[in-house]
Amino acid sequence: MNTAHRPRRLAAGILAAALAGTGLTVAAAPAAQAAAYDAVAKLPISSYSALAVDSVHARVYVADSNIGSYYNQGTIAVYSFDGALVRTIITSHHVSGLALSADSSFLYAGARDQLLKYDTTTYEVAGVVYVATDTCGGSGAFSGGKAYFTVAYVGYTSQCDTALSELDSYDGTGAARTDWYDYGRLQLEGGPGDRMAMGQPLNAQATDPYLGVFDTSGGSPVKVASRRFADADGKGALNFKDVSFSADGSKVAVADASYGTRLLNTDDLSDAATGYPALPAGATASSVAFSGDGKYLARGAAATGSTPDLLLQPADPADSTAPLEFVFEGALDGDRVAPRGMEWAADGSRLFAVTTNAAGSQFWLHIIQPPAVQYDVRLLAGLTHSPAQAVAGEPLSVRGKLEFDGPAPGTPLKVTATRTDANGVHDLGTATVKEDGTFTVLDEPDLVGDATYTVSYLGDLTHQPATDVVHTVSVAKAPTSIALTAPAQATLDGVHLTGTFTAQGKALPDRAVLKVVRTDKLGTGTLSSVTVAADGTFTIDDIPRARRDVTYTVSWPGDDLHEASEASVTVNVTR
Repeated sequence: MNTAHRPRRLAAGILAAALAGTGLTVAAAPAAQAAAYDAVAKLPISSYSALAVDSVHARVYVADSNIGSYYNQGTIAVYSFDGALVRTIITSHHVSGLALSADSSFLYAGARDQLLKYDTTTYEVAGVVYVATDTCGGSGAFSGGKAYFTVAYVGYTSQCDTALSELDSYDGTGAARTDWYDYGRLQLEGGPGDRMAMGQPLNAQATDPYLGVFDTSGGSPVKVASRRFADADGKGALNFKDVSFSADGSKVAVADASYGTRLLNTDDLSDAATGYPALPAGATASSVAFSGDGKYLARGAAATGSTPDLLLQPADPADSTAPLEFVFEGALDGDRVAPRGMEWAADGSRLFAVTTNAAGSQFWLHIIQPPAVQYDVRLLAGLTHSPAQAVAGEPLSVRGKLEFDGPAPGTPLKVTATRTDANGVHDLGTATVKEDGTFTVLDEPDLVGDATYTVSYLGDLTHQPATDVVHTVSVAKAPTSIALTAPAQATLDGVHLTGTFTAQGKALPDRAVLKVVRTDKLGTGTLSSVTVAADGTFTIDDIPRARRDVTYTVSWPGDDLHEASEASVTVNVTR
């Protein structure tokens, strides 16, 4: 029986209930636990070739390739989003790739020598296109208004792994060869913005396979990026299993059985700046799927024992939230996620995962609903800050406390914070919540006036977002000071003064220039200004014009971030 795991947070008990006549098992956790809902249907197929999800009509299509004989029939099993078997479509010959039209009006299925077009409301054939004979079972994708399929012809199915595969297209009026081809069971995946990915599995004819991205907006696909992964010594070659576009199309994730999960930039297939953590030890990547709402990434794997076969985590690789981990082990679940075996509902509410046994002869369909809002989280009012008087350009700590329901998280929760001042909103990043619920946001305000701090908890796979808390701090100018040293007495031959200028907060853009004023019995006058040295020191040399007490006043006018300062010293001048 499958169990939804979350390290040190989640080990959900499962309540299994069989629904008569549907082949469906529903795995449901007790209310006190935070488990993903996992409905499991035993599939009526003996081999697996493709999965397609129709979010418009809430239907899931699973194809049985059944390759091996010219006379073999194919099967497309149609399920509801709740896991109930709706229809079984039997084709005259094996069926391989599946592709849904952009509006989900039609399902395209690649058969042995036909491209079958089905109405997705009646499940009846809406058209048959005769295409080149395919004896290996190809891949399908819908992109740029066309259905694309790979086609390979060999005399024996044992030759399929190294067969020459052609890329064909269907535009609604007829099929055409695109002139793109290569060796092996080429796999296709459609993505946003009329983009389509093609992955080449590792095989004897392709020891350094490639991944390519195509622009399908025109009459024929145009390759816009491609990459091979082996180094100069031939090491590190791609062992392709699956590919998925991120919701915004800027990234592609690749399930590489040798590497794990690769995250690449779509425009040039370079490595993304931040990647995903390695899969658990003993797990081999088999499938990958981004949710259409941009929240989640599902990573499927082949693993044994208690090693997770499926990780469900935030799509943002910088989000360190611990994933939900699923272990599939046994006759009710399958043993691993099948290659290319995962797709999401468009709104991210459900993940559909095909699992298989170790022999690859039995298959299950899992319908998983992420537990995105299981437990309440509260940010307590009454944020505090220190020091009591905030100063522009100096460190400031804003402290608060978070409370959450349910078991302790596997990894510490994090809050996000912003500062709003006269210059707008500034992102302060994240702060880790300690075991006692307290957290500290560190900042250095750089503007005088009110600074409003907003602390948020945005939620994760098992916690609800919390209501923001707000705290306003009055930020003052940073203080400055002038220290003057002078002799008690001097003569008319000259007075030598030394001093130090100190400015707290943000460093001055230029060295301070100090004003010097002399007052004696003849009146008050301004002397030449003095520029402070890099170490803050300065000197003043003056020839007094009169005897008796002479007062020297040194001042700095301040700036937008610093207060003004002044210091005076009196010297008794003799002849």
